[in-house]
Amino acid sequence: MMNNLSILVVDDDAVIRRAFSQIFAHAGYAVQTAESAEAALQIMRQNPVAILFLDLDLPGMNGVDLCLKVHQDWPCSIPIAVTGCSSIFELVRCREVGFEDYFCKPAGPKELLAAAAAAVAKLDRWKRRQEPARAKVSAPADPVVKKAKSYWEAV
Repeated sequence: MMNNLSILVVDDDAVIRRAFSQIFAHAGYAVQTAESAEAALQIMRQNPVAILFLDLDLPGMNGVDLCLKVHQDWPCSIPIAVTGCSSIFELVRCREVGFEDYFCKPAGPKELLAAAAAAVAKLDRWKRRQEPARAKVSAPADPVVKKAKSYWEAV
């Protein structure tokens, strides 16, 4: 089951993971952390998280590829990019692959919490919009409809 008050922080820097985790936990979010994209995917497979803060420069699979994979398998999750250095080209690429927002390190607590709150509000809005549609879909035949229905049942 996906909990919209859960956040997954993915960064290879332990100091960033700890700082983000403390900021979000202090605000009442359940926080999980991962040091790599592969570890993040393992967490998502076991217990999907709706809001993800992803470092772009990860060892192995990078944050952009992780975002693409997350959107493929959990299409209503909200990934937010975090990077140590930014460029307009990187920002454009992040928007193209589906990042909801984009932050440069060090990002301040107010910015991070505002992004998390906006993501929660969006998820709540999406969930409310799906309630009438879920009631109408009893036996979907289309695989996309089946995936969407099972996703919203889990939320």
